[in-house]
Amino acid sequence: MIELKDLTKRFGDFTAVDHLNLTIRTGEFLGLLGQNGAGKTTTISMMSTVLLPSEGRILMDGVPLTRKASREKRRLSVITQEYSMRQDMTMSEAMEYQGRLYYLSRKEIRQKTQELFAFTGLTDFKHRTVRHLSGGMKRKLMICRALMTEPEILLLDEPTAGMDAISRRQMWNLLRRLHSQKLTILLTTHYMEEAQYLCDRVALMEKGKLDIVDTPGHLIEELGSFAVDIPAEDTLQSRYFADRDAAIAFLSQAGKEAVLRNTNLEDVFVERIGRGIG
Repeated sequence: MIELKDLTKRFGDFTAVDHLNLTIRTGEFLGLLGQNGAGKTTTISMMSTVLLPSEGRILMDGVPLTRKASREKRRLSVITQEYSMRQDMTMSEAMEYQGRLYYLSRKEIRQKTQELFAFTGLTDFKHRTVRHLSGGMKRKLMICRALMTEPEILLLDEPTAGMDAISRRQMWNLLRRLHSQKLTILLTTHYMEEAQYLCDRVALMEKGKLDIVDTPGHLIEELGSFAVDIPAEDTLQSRYFADRDAAIAFLSQAGKEAVLRNTNLEDVFVERIGRGIG
């Protein structure tokens, strides 16, 4: 279990994360959602000890996580938004380099590389240099590197950013397989359908503060499981209903342009975080 207790990060007069209190359960897939500048990446950076908190602390099973806590740090791996790999290395060389950083034997490195490439579908490309990989393959390679040390916790900062639809779905399937192996996963993403599909719970952040933590299903149910979209000149208005019959009754009076659909997590996000957008 990971506990963020009054976690705060300031950059001069600007507070990026403001007394964040959040618990991530062991084996949970938690989504951290928010607009640009909400504090998601800063939170990930503090959890990876790249940044130090201005206030508060992070506990892993009750033990403080610090830069000196090597045992706790080894339990987690981080996959950042940026491709942090040498472009002239082959995929196999990138894995060997990662293994040597953690003092693994050559036998361990070869064995784990084979297993991870097979797991992610990269075996046929192991001799290809990083600069010649697609964006989706680079993301998969970053996951392979992160799994080299057999972490218990994965911190994923927008792992599908810039991917095409097919590559994104492949990544979703990969992350679901990882979660089925009881890894604890914290994901930041701007894709609401991704969070709805993958996450056990989601935590919504706004301007560095925690807004709410709940399951996607319960958040959708609270808003109303059925939505009626009504186009109005240059805007789209949506009304939400708990009961399908009530939604259909409203739809019949809303005009021929109106559409009935199921509510989704993006609706919840817009209603809670994007209040007043026009």
